[in-house]
Amino acid sequence: MKMKHFLAVILSALLILVSIVGCKTGGTDQTPKFPTKPIDMTILFGAGGGADVVGRKLADLASKELGQPIVANNRVGGGGSVGYQYVLNNDPDGYNIVWNSTSISVTYHQGNMPANQGYDAFRGVANITQEATSLAVRKDAPWNTIEEFLAHAKANPGQVTVANSGVGSFNQLIAAAIEQAAGVKFKHIPMDAKQSTTSLLGGQVDAIVNMAFDVIQQVQADTMKALVVVAPERLEQLKDVPTMKEKGYDLDLMMYRGIAVHKDTPDDVVKILENAFTKAANDPSFKEFAEQYGAIVDVRGAKEFDALMADNDKKVADIMEKIGIKKQ
Repeated sequence: MKMKHFLAVILSALLILVSIVGCKTGGTDQTPKFPTKPIDMTILFGAGGGADVVGRKLADLASKELGQPIVANNRVGGGGSVGYQYVLNNDPDGYNIVWNSTSISVTYHQGNMPANQGYDAFRGVANITQEATSLAVRKDAPWNTIEEFLAHAKANPGQVTVANSGVGSFNQLIAAAIEQAAGVKFKHIPMDAKQSTTSLLGGQVDAIVNMAFDVIQQVQADTMKALVVVAPERLEQLKDVPTMKEKGYDLDLMMYRGIAVHKDTPDDVVKILENAFTKAANDPSFKEFAEQYGAIVDVRGAKEFDALMADNDKKVADIMEKIGIKKQ
């Protein structure tokens, strides 16, 4: 009896020890797996635009992978600075993510972000798309080619009005880069994407520089003519529209869009998010959906996305320096 009692005591002690060790090492029964609650996804631009619609589709698919809802919220202002600072001001726990883009570099170098809040204040989760911009005019405008439009601008310096999506925006950068590359002087009219489209169709401005997906919809509706796209090659939806590079101008910078988080977000959380968003972006239904808006699906993991952000930051800074709008 004494031996049985002794063995029972030893067995009980071992069970207690195993339980303690399991707790200290983060056993699966003790540590909830991320995420355990809804995730807040900041979209930097207004509801209904291409960036918003594509971002919400991505969030819906990634929610299914994560088992928790991703709630998309539009936080608009300052070329994206309002949304970026919102994410940076929250805990770096993975529950606040941003549908970010090249706008982080444009906004930062424009001076609209604090000195310590450039692209490297974030870390990449996954790059999702690359998106081109386009210069377009009304369907009944007298210019049918980019050469004709630029010749008119050169003959009328500072008189040709070109709307873009606001001060500090990527579209403003591209409009200014076209101006600088072609040696012309536009009269820039900053406004949001919807207003720029409405203003062009209403005859208040001569042209717009906007994301290609917005222009594609108007071209398909037969209300606009796209004269040029800024991309390494022609877009499938605008097969007859040349690129700036085709016309001899060294300009092909596209806007990336992807998911990013605060730079201090833990590696294991980033990995879970990376897996969910890359699976969502590789879903055939997402690719088909995104391409309708002129977005080229270009899925890259966290480390590749970090490298892409760094490379684009250098390109943006260089362009802004050349056109005289770089402040930091």
